[in-house]
Amino acid sequence: MNRRHRLTSSSDFKRVRRTGRSYAHPLAILAACPNDREHVRVGITAGRAMGGAVQRNRAKRLLREALRRNLNRIRPGWDIVLIARPELLSASWPQIEHALLDLLARAGLRLDNGLDNGDQ
Repeated sequence: MNRRHRLTSSSDFKRVRRTGRSYAHPLAILAACPNDREHVRVGITAGRAMGGAVQRNRAKRLLREALRRNLNRIRPGWDIVLIARPELLSASWPQIEHALLDLLARAGLRLDNGLDNGDQ
């Protein structure tokens, strides 16, 4: 993912978690708040409940790839934090992508209004 689309500082992560709205799914949690930019910025995290470093990094890679494939479907002007849940590691790829798109639709951040038209 391009650097301009990433949240990098811990203060940004904290601001999104503190002031943004959160949406939960069994595979991940999405927190979002508006930013003053022309593009979306995303941060991904996985807590120690996921397991060791290998499991946490795999969960983050899976979410990052799902985001990369669907970045053009996200409304610009938002900061998003995705938090992986342990169930993500045992989910199939379609389930992971569906979870991300469902969270984005519930947050009102999908450009295609949550309609799945099969153009993946």
